Amino acid sequence: QQHCRLFLILLVIGQSAKSKRPKEPGENRIKPISKKGKPKSPKMKEREPADTSTKSQSILTQVMDKGRFQKLAATLSLSAGQSIELRCKGSNVSWSYPSYLDTFKDSRLSIKQLDRYGQLVLTNSTAADTGEYSCWLQLCSGNKCRKDETRMGSTYIFFSDKGELFVPTPSYFEIVYLNPDKPAVIPCRVTTPSAKVTLHREFPAEEIKTDGTNIIYDVKKGFIYQHPTSDHKGIVYCKAESQGAPQISIKYHLLYVEVPKGPPSTTIAASSTRAEVSENINVVCTVLGEPDVDVNFSWQYPGQESDRPVIIQNFWRLINRGMGHTTRISKSIIIIEDFEARDAGNYICIAQNLQGETTVATKVELN
Repeated sequence: QQHCRLFLILLVIGQSAKSKRPKEPGENRIKPISKKGKPKSPKMKEREPADTSTKSQSILTQVMDKGRFQKLAATLSLSAGQSIELRCKGSNVSWSYPSYLDTFKDSRLSIKQLDRYGQLVLTNSTAADTGEYSCWLQLCSGNKCRKDETRMGSTYIFFSDKGELFVPTPSYFEIVYLNPDKPAVIPCRVTTPSAKVTLHREFPAEEIKTDGTNIIYDVKKGFIYQHPTSDHKGIVYCKAESQGAPQISIKYHLLYVEVPKGPPSTTIAASSTRAEVSENINVVCTVLGEPDVDVNFSWQYPGQESDRPVIIQNFWRLINRGMGHTTRISKSIIIIEDFEARDAGNYICIAQNLQGETTVATKVELN
């Protein structure tokens, strides 16, 4: 009986093993499918937060060698002479870059919009190309477009040049206005972020210490006076050192400004309130204001409807009011040659700045 039982057990085991062997290929095909199918829902759930996180990430990349791409950090250092290609994902990309590249319509800069990305290429870079490069997607509805704040990218690129530690500027002398209610920037930026930069006054000759609170240095902007006062006025320059002889920046003339903000403070006066026929008459519109605030003029005059030919001249200059205070005087002059009867009447000047507009008038009569 024991032999029979042992034989039956071995027989059952053998039959079960035989029955399992032909199923192995079928089971191998089914199992991976079932394994893939089961994790699908959790994998999809894992991707959802990843997708939302990418929306706030930078869309700006740099094209590297052999078709590789690299996401850009807040700053990037390259050697002057190198070329760079930047890309931003999207079908409607806008770009921002150092403004002088537009001013001089530099052919080294190329911007293209392709189907899936925008492309910026800068060849034969120079120290002057140092600055902020950024891109963003435009969301458009009809003719109106706005910046997509969630799809942007930005990096500050240093194009290092041992011969040009300071980012070159078009002029050798710049005016910086010190306004008591806003920070003032002395824009002596460097091409090498590791350079040691100091600020100096020309007279009396001395180094101006940066305390990190009232005067700070930002490698992307320059020296910043957080709370300018009339004590800061004068001529200053910057000095930079980096593995070699120190270099000096251009000079900056700091002018203190204290003019009340608001619509233009405007006056008008005619060379004569009564004019003879064939006489030449000038009417002058004058505005006193902040040195760095532009003023736009427009005129209304008696002969305007009959297309009376007149000469209009606009100009401005800075005047020193003493105690280090500087004001901008802007003028618009309308000149009427060979005065006629149709020229008699009211001459109206409209002066406009960012804060508003002011209208003034004077009357010129025919004798």
